[in-house]
Amino acid sequence: MPTSTRGFASMDPEKQRAIARKGGESVPNEKRSFAQNPALAAEAGRKGGMSVSPQKRSFSQDHELASSAGRKGGHASHGSTRKRPTPTE
Repeated sequence: MPTSTRGFASMDPEKQRAIARKGGESVPNEKRSFAQNPALAAEAGRKGGMSVSPQKRSFSQDHELASSAGRKGGHASHGSTRKRPTPTE
């Protein structure tokens, strides 16, 4: 039973696929997939990194901060009801 009659998720699955196909078709073939072109992915990553000023690249300058954020993200993505092993397990 749908909870809403609005939005993408409530559409007929075939209509969702048709809309999603249009999004993929709007990108030129040579830029469709980073998985198919590692050089393109690397170039995009460099561009993204260069758009942030060095003073604001805190993760690259503070390894402990990056590690802490990664742990927090991992805990959040697995939910709080998940049983965590104790150090003796």
